[in-house]
Amino acid sequence: MKYELTFILPEKEEVKSVKDILLSEKAKIEKEEEWGQKTLAYPIKKHERAFYFLWSIDIDDKRISEVKKKLTFNEKLIRYLLLKKD
Repeated sequence: MKYELTFILPEKEEVKSVKDILLSEKAKIEKEEEWGQKTLAYPIKKHERAFYFLWSIDIDDKRISEVKKKLTFNEKLIRYLLLKKD
C-alpha cells in the first residue's frame, strides 16, 4: 500500500535513522522531499527549529504497525504523521 510519511527532525543528519527503520521493514521509498528548516509554532522537546520532510513510501499493510512502533520509539524524531494514500 502507498503511504505518506511527514516528519520533523532537529538535525538533517538524523534522516538516516528514519530511512533505516523503513528499509528494515522492507518499505520502498518512492519519493523524498525536504521542506527545509522551519521555526516551530511552539517548542517541542526543547527545540524551536526543525527540518521538515515528506516521503512517499510503499509498504505491506502487515508491516505498518511495526513501522509505527519503531517511529514512536525513535528519540531523534520530534513528530511524525503517517497517512494511507487512496
